Amino acid sequence: MKKLSKIFLMISFLMLIVLCNGCRNRTYSAIEVDTLNVSELKKQAERGNADAQVELGRLYYNGERGVKKNYAEAVKWFQKAVNKGNAYGKYWLGICYDEGNGMENNYTKANTLYTEAFNEFSKMAKNGDTKAQNYLGLCYNYGLGIEEDEELAFAAYKKAAEQGYARAQYNLGTCYDNGEGVTQSYTEAVKWYRLAAKQGNIDAQNNLGTCYYEGNGVTQSYNEALKWWRLAAEQGYPYAQNNLGDCYKNGDGVTQSYPMAVKWYRLAAENGYADAQCNLGTCYYKGYGILLYREAVKWYRLAAEQGHGDAQCFLGNCYRLGEGVTQSYREAVKWYHLAAEQGNSGAQNNLGNCYNKGYGVTPSKAEAIKWYKKAAEQGDEMAIRNLKRMWY
Repeated sequence: MKKLSKIFLMISFLMLIVLCNGCRNRTYSAIEVDTLNVSELKKQAERGNADAQVELGRLYYNGERGVKKNYAEAVKWFQKAVNKGNAYGKYWLGICYDEGNGMENNYTKANTLYTEAFNEFSKMAKNGDTKAQNYLGLCYNYGLGIEEDEELAFAAYKKAAEQGYARAQYNLGTCYDNGEGVTQSYTEAVKWYRLAAKQGNIDAQNNLGTCYYEGNGVTQSYNEALKWWRLAAEQGYPYAQNNLGDCYKNGDGVTQSYPMAVKWYRLAAENGYADAQCNLGTCYYKGYGILLYREAVKWYRLAAEQGHGDAQCFLGNCYRLGEGVTQSYREAVKWYHLAAEQGNSGAQNNLGNCYNKGYGVTPSKAEAIKWYKKAAEQGDEMAIRNLKRMWY
């Protein structure tokens, strides 16, 4: 009996060790990794958890939760997950190939990955996998691996949202917000944003803040807007950081403070968010907090190179006036053209001036009128006056 008792104790002890090791090396499901803190997420990704690898890659891709945007790192983690046959990894690696972020564009590879991912999501969704249902909605929503169908996207999001999956609740909210696949309803959008926001979804927190700021589906309230934006901003969400910067610059719901505006703009700008880069450039250009043209040019250029129309126009102004850079009409015209072709009325008017006066281009009254007219049709008062002068 004593021998049996000792053997039993030894077996129990060994089982306890195994259980403890299991606790330390716990694996997480696809849904659970969404809620892990960044430190634990990295550990799980490094241990080979494919879903954690995808989520970490997603953070690098979007620049969220304090993780600085880095497309190369994102691609690295997506590829690791794809090597394990992970459907979510295929979806995100497809996006990298599609958009040319972190690698060269390859639409053939992107479409192959999208199709494989869609087929796998379809199977998992039928078995009740809420994360797969949400991704199936994304595929239908954007026509990835399947024909675009907003109604099927809405239905897929709804299935997952009603089971409490936060990201699907956010996506369902955007459907109601934009009237995609369903009749537009700000009230319904707010309902779903709130459910997702309370679970910590930063996209939903940001959008709920916007609803309160604009009074869409709720009574307008700067205080509530600030509350939700701040929650998302403090988690490193650049859109919310930029929104907070706007509030401090304009004094919406807070005491106006240019230094605080610059602080929040900078956090978002340093993470590659073009709107914030443009806004930070304007703070330097106009002396909100500090007047420094070279810094203004630096941030305008970063945003302009991402295709930001206002930043392209402002950078053109800097070159035209020689503020923060060596004066160059040709460079000014280059940036005005890029912005004007996107429909930026200020750039269209300025480009009209360049053609009218021969700044950096061969003078052309016809080209001047063409660009003045484009800007005037958008209600640009300077362009309307310039067009009248030309006709006179």
